[in-house]
Amino acid sequence: MQRKSPITWAHVIATVLTLFTVTPFLAVLVLALSPAYEPTIPVAWPSRFTIDNFIATLSAANFVRWTWNSFVYAGVSVIIILLTAAMAGYAFAKKRFPGRDIIFWSFLATLMVPVQATLIPMFLLVTRMDGVDTMWGLIIPTLANSQAVFLMRQFIRDLPNELFDAAAVDGAGEWRTFWTIVLPLTKPILATLGIFVFLWHWNDFLWPLIIAQSDSMRTLTVGLATLNTESVARAQVMASAFVTVVPCLIIFFALQRHLVSSIAATGIKG
Repeated sequence: MQRKSPITWAHVIATVLTLFTVTPFLAVLVLALSPAYEPTIPVAWPSRFTIDNFIATLSAANFVRWTWNSFVYAGVSVIIILLTAAMAGYAFAKKRFPGRDIIFWSFLATLMVPVQATLIPMFLLVTRMDGVDTMWGLIIPTLANSQAVFLMRQFIRDLPNELFDAAAVDGAGEWRTFWTIVLPLTKPILATLGIFVFLWHWNDFLWPLIIAQSDSMRTLTVGLATLNTESVARAQVMASAFVTVVPCLIIFFALQRHLVSSIAATGIKG
């Protein structure tokens, strides 16, 4: 008969941390299900639960537009960043060309530059290109992701060189090697990066706030911030905030298997 593992301090600490993490999320849900304008803050339990706040949120035309903008902003950024990062990571990991290491470490050094320091030059550049209050002006300046390139390069570097030698012997060109060998073998890290990049852009606030000049170009994060300045019930604001979390949870649970595979593969290397 197999003995049950005893409860250790690690389990207790993990349970406590889980409660700290989940409690704010549950509090937002309770407030979102509360009647509008009912005093439920800080600790009062609502007299009844209702979905009127969610109905009002989802039926608002501006909320639907903000959601669409966020999906376009995050979705297009994920596709382009993953594709370009995979290409750059393959080049830095498996190709030899003059100045490869200097270019790579110079590109990686941009991580030490605060984002706030680049906002003004980036905004002036986008302004001169007539990109203010446009979708391309929102997306393109955020596509240079050195973290994604670094992670792709580290993952691809550990792929067996024999695979690429065999592809070269078979007469496969660079594009065929990239599409048939590199991309299929990097699915775990691509899924992991996809989650991170989606969350970064979905929750991005500062750059969309600067570049979006009209209400129709706002993303969800910026739009929700404007609700606090309007005569909108706190319960409806909480409902809007809860709705914005749902896509993040769907993306995470859909790609969780690849995320765990990426962590496991990284842990057993060497």
